[in-house]
Amino acid sequence: MFEILTTDQMYEADRRTIEGGMPGDVLMQNAGRAVFEEIIRHWSPRSVSVLCGPGNNGGDGFAIAKLLRDEGWSVRLGLMGDVADLKGDAALHAARWEGATELLSPALVVGADLVVDCIFGAGLARAITGDIAELVTTINSSPCSVVAVDVPSGVDGNTGMVLGVAVKADLTVTFCRAKPGHYLLPGRLMCGELAVRDIGITDQTVIDIAPACWRNDPVLWRAGIHWPGLEGHKYHRGHLLALGGATMTGATRLVARAARRSGVGLLTIVADAQALPIYASDAPGNMTAPMSAFDALVNDCRHNAFVIGPGFGVGDDTRALVLKLLHLCRATVLDADALTSFAEDPSTLCFAVQGPTVLTPHEGEFARLFPDITGDKLCRARAAAKRCSATVLIKGADTVIAAPDGRAAISAVDVPWLATAGSGDVLAGIIGGLMAQGMDSFDAACMGGWLHARSGADIGPGLIAEDIPEHLPAVLRELWLASRKKA
Repeated sequence: MFEILTTDQMYEADRRTIEGGMPGDVLMQNAGRAVFEEIIRHWSPRSVSVLCGPGNNGGDGFAIAKLLRDEGWSVRLGLMGDVADLKGDAALHAARWEGATELLSPALVVGADLVVDCIFGAGLARAITGDIAELVTTINSSPCSVVAVDVPSGVDGNTGMVLGVAVKADLTVTFCRAKPGHYLLPGRLMCGELAVRDIGITDQTVIDIAPACWRNDPVLWRAGIHWPGLEGHKYHRGHLLALGGATMTGATRLVARAARRSGVGLLTIVADAQALPIYASDAPGNMTAPMSAFDALVNDCRHNAFVIGPGFGVGDDTRALVLKLLHLCRATVLDADALTSFAEDPSTLCFAVQGPTVLTPHEGEFARLFPDITGDKLCRARAAAKRCSATVLIKGADTVIAAPDGRAAISAVDVPWLATAGSGDVLAGIIGGLMAQGMDSFDAACMGGWLHARSGADIGPGLIAEDIPEHLPAVLRELWLASRKKA
């Protein structure tokens, strides 16, 4: 269940399921039961307030309230509006509720040990204001636990943006598949633990909808991994050129370490002659070459991948080298200074991309390079990828990877300690190493992002960038062993 569905796609999945023979009220009952089961799994019986909105999210709330009361829990239910105004399946479930229905207000939160938020679903299209905003503020300031149904009220299911104010949940229960807003900031911060529950929508229904966004996971790209064979040799595993700066040598040394740990067969650091002793002394496996040999090196097709940008410097010389590399149509990773060097003329960079290319900006670099591309992170990554005909990876706690054809993946790993100097350089090296081994650019960016995050999660607090490459063999070994079992 790694597909991510937009709100419209989720509505379509519901519609197709109902047309296929499952009554809508049964689908709603299944949703209510899924939330009920998560609640009793997490908490013992206690005082509960179920807060219902006027739509299907509120209908789920009536189903949840009935199940909890039937189980012996103390339940109060509040409704935004009048029961007589409810329509369709929500009205059916409201009729099955035998308890009192109170007017939705902050008073329902006072004295509750658990609040179930069924006010608005993922399709909310306007900011929460007025009395409901006051209610949300009361919920968030209360000591009670909070369960959100579908998404926390106030979070846009497609973008993760907070519309005015939003409920901060301890647990969010959604159905069939997650939505972008569950993983994109700031929505992700409002969800707490996320439970994705089956309610009777088949996998085939999801496949037929043809989602183009996924949670980044090995299931997406493991078939594209180029594991070495017994008959192979180092040249079969690629030869990456990492272009190093003259003064900030640490960045490219991290690139080199990460690329080699990712499995690349050979690696050469190309830099100004005065910096070569530093690069050469860093690790005995690093080969080095002076920048004066650049043309001869890149004209040798055995050098099949390039990483440029980390610690390289911003300016005309960097721009010229990037354009030369892109003209060769080989696998290229552009990071840091290689991107910022085109901040005044991004169209030249986009026009120059011809071969498999990955851009790895953080938010600041992205804003400098694409100041006219706005919106949520997923939308921006897709727009930039399409414009540049390149894979774009926007770094951050909610890393997004987008391909020019609209495919996208979102990171779902919470690793705050990756926010440390040099972490991005390591990521560029991993992706470059994977591309040098023959991996498709989108797959390499996804796998690189996953390896980076997984290593960070395993290492934990105290992580420094140098730790990440050293942990890659353990993570890669897990993937390799899993591939052998599947074979």
